[in-house]
Amino acid sequence: MFGIDRQVYYRKIKRRKDKQSNAFKVVAMVKEIRQSMPRIGSKKLYNILNNELKELKIGRDKFIDILRANHHLIVPKRSYHVTTNSQHRFRKHQNPILELQIQRPEQVWVSDITYIGKRENPYYLSLVTDAYSKKIMGFNVADNMNTESSLVALRNAVKQRKDKGLSLIHHSDRGLQYCSNEYQKLVNKSDINCSMTQNSDPYENAVAERINGILKQEFNIDKFNEKLPFIKLLVKNAIEIYNQKRPHYSNYLLTHDQMHDQSKIVMRTYKRKNSCKNHLATASLIIFV
Repeated sequence: MFGIDRQVYYRKIKRRKDKQSNAFKVVAMVKEIRQSMPRIGSKKLYNILNNELKELKIGRDKFIDILRANHHLIVPKRSYHVTTNSQHRFRKHQNPILELQIQRPEQVWVSDITYIGKRENPYYLSLVTDAYSKKIMGFNVADNMNTESSLVALRNAVKQRKDKGLSLIHHSDRGLQYCSNEYQKLVNKSDINCSMTQNSDPYENAVAERINGILKQEFNIDKFNEKLPFIKLLVKNAIEIYNQKRPHYSNYLLTHDQMHDQSKIVMRTYKRKNSCKNHLATASLIIFV
């Protein structure tokens, strides 16, 4: 009647149902992953689900189209809190690492302090991160910005060092916590050389700043108005998932643990806009040379 072959008509209906069925399966898989990584992006999801999507004959662009149609694409969020007090009497170190080529894990670690929680219950997360693998080596959550919280994070990181015979450089901002006598004493005791940013340029701290953003934007660790024990447990679980399950672009979509367990892959660097130089992203950095 309409000039359409009956087989073509029913074949089209079947294709539509198959596509809808595949889309439901994809959305279900994405929801399952986002139970532990609530804001993981579409490209990383595609990497994690690659085998399952191949079986469904769904490519990257189609996968992203399905997420878009079901309102599952992630919109980046930005927030900024100043946590660095560089106006103090303690010694500030130079930054020898700007042109350093990082070639293996535990050659460089980065550390930083970031604000989490709500205005009524502010908390501060201290991190020490390996600049090569982006693996978080040590962390601590406190309800203040005292030096002790950063010391706990550094102690935890030092415990995880695989080869303590290698020299180590600690790079950080010029915050009071990192310049304090107690912190510098632990750095020296652990046979670590010290390095610090020279100005407020975020590209000197890019790795640490990026890790802060991932934990906040993808794991929502700063969205809860709860007591300190709950926040500590929340952050601990988020970091375990971050290290063990989350693929990272600069790791060529390996997880941070996978990247940390090898040293053959050339590390990607962050490039500063309007500059021909690549600058290491750090906000408290520790380097093994």
